[in-house]
Amino acid sequence: MLSHALRPSKSCRIVISTTMEEKPKEAKTAMTGFASINEDLFQNILKRIPALSFASAACVSKSWNRNCNQILYKPKLASAFSLNPVQKVALEEVVNKVLSKPIRPQFAIANVIGSGVDLSGILDFLAAKLGSKTPIIVSCAGGIMGRDAVTDEYKEVMIEDFWVDGASNSSYGIMLAVGFLPGLKVDAIPLLRPRKARGVAMVDKFVMDIMNFAASVSDSTSPSLIIMFGSEKTDQKPVMEKLDHAMSRETIVVGDERAQFLYRSGIESRNVYYGIVDQYFSDAVALVFARDQNRPSGTGEIHFHSALSSGVSAIGPRFKAVSANEIESETGLSTWLTVRREGGQEILGGQRIIDYINNELGNQTKLFIGVSEQRKCFVGSEKPRQMRSLAFHEVIGGDEEHLFVDGVGIKTGDYFHLYHPDPSAALSSCSNISKNFRNLKLDWSFRNCQLHAATSVGKKEVIGGFVFACWGRGESFFGHSNVDSSPFLDNFPGVPMAGIFTYGEIGRGSSILNTDIESGQEDKALCFCVHVYSTVYLVVSYTPAPIEH
Repeated sequence: MLSHALRPSKSCRIVISTTMEEKPKEAKTAMTGFASINEDLFQNILKRIPALSFASAACVSKSWNRNCNQILYKPKLASAFSLNPVQKVALEEVVNKVLSKPIRPQFAIANVIGSGVDLSGILDFLAAKLGSKTPIIVSCAGGIMGRDAVTDEYKEVMIEDFWVDGASNSSYGIMLAVGFLPGLKVDAIPLLRPRKARGVAMVDKFVMDIMNFAASVSDSTSPSLIIMFGSEKTDQKPVMEKLDHAMSRETIVVGDERAQFLYRSGIESRNVYYGIVDQYFSDAVALVFARDQNRPSGTGEIHFHSALSSGVSAIGPRFKAVSANEIESETGLSTWLTVRREGGQEILGGQRIIDYINNELGNQTKLFIGVSEQRKCFVGSEKPRQMRSLAFHEVIGGDEEHLFVDGVGIKTGDYFHLYHPDPSAALSSCSNISKNFRNLKLDWSFRNCQLHAATSVGKKEVIGGFVFACWGRGESFFGHSNVDSSPFLDNFPGVPMAGIFTYGEIGRGSSILNTDIESGQEDKALCFCVHVYSTVYLVVSYTPAPIEH
């Protein structure tokens, strides 16, 4: 082994010590090999070797181990995807790529597309490679975006690309992101629902589990970031309303509202194994990032920055729900509305409203209503607080009396606008996001110069990012490819990024921009966390600690 070959034996050390006592001091000879290398250059060499070889190098000596730990403690996000049709081969390709350079796996997210996906097998494989204590989430997505593990070519790939003449061609794709963010603690926390008949999701417990985790590692009950994946069978709007109520404005929440997923927490008691004896289902899982109050001295600062590119525009007047009847069927929950125009008295049939919009737009394929909600919200036994928010529901049909919309939660007296997907608005929004990122970089450059001159603070840098885009966007929506990822790629070239196309985009945070939506002033003033035809961007930056002289 390399470690034994470079480590002198005890007898050898004794002989050297005795010899030095008997002989007079001699002039030091010039250092050769690794001993003669500058420490910065030495670390530059070490950080380029694969993770497994790096682990062996850490065992060579105390000096090598110290240098290896310094490298491992630097922030890093590694990502790659593979479109190899053989799941095992694809998994090996992405794992080998993200581990091609040293990294200390603190969390992992894998997103897969294709038919016949074995989520359990993927989760077990990643746990074996990355460590059983590493929080991991594996989910199905509508598409993936990133760099190919073999060619390093950037691509956006939609699940519809795998379908030919209405049938799947048995293709497969997987995106893997592995990260280490010093100064933060990370774990996967599930939203549980009892298996018993008509069990209700334990939303309050979910929110309090997140708050308790944050409080246990930091001085705040609000974490810095939550990356969330919801079940395709569960409405996440009530969950996000509770999270929005409980978290500080600085907490960013991003993710996929509707997905098949499995997860593994670093704490065994949080894991649900979906066996017959297990008492719970998991309706969502949150990857929670909280600041570590016991982080070592000299640790820099991780910051998260979010932005929202909206792809819908309002059309027509404002309406009021005269009645709202919730209907449960085999296809799920829906609401039948009777409506009238704001300020009017006439009840308008749902089909009449749809026909009016179709005449305006030319047979628009998708319509949504954006409902202005004012609700009392609370978690646990706390005092309720009034919250105003905007909730989107897809229009699924209408008749002479009712407008049918997906989901529940609408009340009599609620007001709403109609919205439609708008590629022009989405393209303009992406351009604005790119401009905002460009201005952010310029601001950082200016601050870097000032801080470095005054305090010896290291340069702030972007280390990675995530993108969550609606599955209805992409090339078919814009007419050309890579539009959704362009704000990140244009401003942070060469920086690792992992993106997916979702079935419902989650985006919440003080830096989320919602002014891109073309709507009335009433809706612009509302907060909302679950979006439609939008893209949510998360940028991760790092500022090194001041250099100690």
